[in-house]
Amino acid sequence: MDPLHTSYKGISIQVSLSGYSFKVYDPDGVQCSGWLGAERIFTTPEFQRRYENVEISLLTPKVTLVPDAFNAPLMAHATLSEVCKLDPTDFVETVPVPSLGSTLVFSNSLGESLSRVLAQTVLPVSGVPVRILPEMYYLLTRLEDIPEYNKIVASWHSGYLHLVIGQGKSLNLCNVFEAPDFTTAEYFLFLCMKRLQLNPEVSTVCFRTPLDPEAEMSLYRYFKAVVQL
Repeated sequence: MDPLHTSYKGISIQVSLSGYSFKVYDPDGVQCSGWLGAERIFTTPEFQRRYENVEISLLTPKVTLVPDAFNAPLMAHATLSEVCKLDPTDFVETVPVPSLGSTLVFSNSLGESLSRVLAQTVLPVSGVPVRILPEMYYLLTRLEDIPEYNKIVASWHSGYLHLVIGQGKSLNLCNVFEAPDFTTAEYFLFLCMKRLQLNPEVSTVCFRTPLDPEAEMSLYRYFKAVVQL
């Protein structure tokens, strides 16, 4: 069970190059924000208390998923540089995804500092700052929480669509697409579904990032349901 959805209070924060959004989970329900600017970080009341569980994700496009059988920790930088542009000084990290028998290789070197400030500001009850993980990690780990056979989880902001698609216990797609606007994001979403022969009319699409009413209604025209995680 997702610890953020238990009776203990939790907070999930998503950070992009242009701001952040958050969701607070407690026994009374879920409180969601839209996208906020960095200037509000020290005046946001929800950031002034500690939580049983804290998640901070960065919407970095510098990610790749590697099956554990092919994972070479000492070659992480070289592995990631094969699929995205890296600077020699970019710091590359890994995080296991046990449910998929894979390791996510990523870099949070985007030139932003907001995620690090948030990690030092919004603390769990232990007082120890949590690790900043890529948004893709949470898309992958949320697959297990979706009861439907077709599992479509996405995030979109700051010019990138982060997309994960699975069926049953199988992972079919894990990728980041450059999408400067939501129309382009929808194009890549439907292109991937077409190639995987998935019918949106019998599928639910789940977004972790906030959707404005126009984007949500656009998705409802094609999908059976639209869920914001």
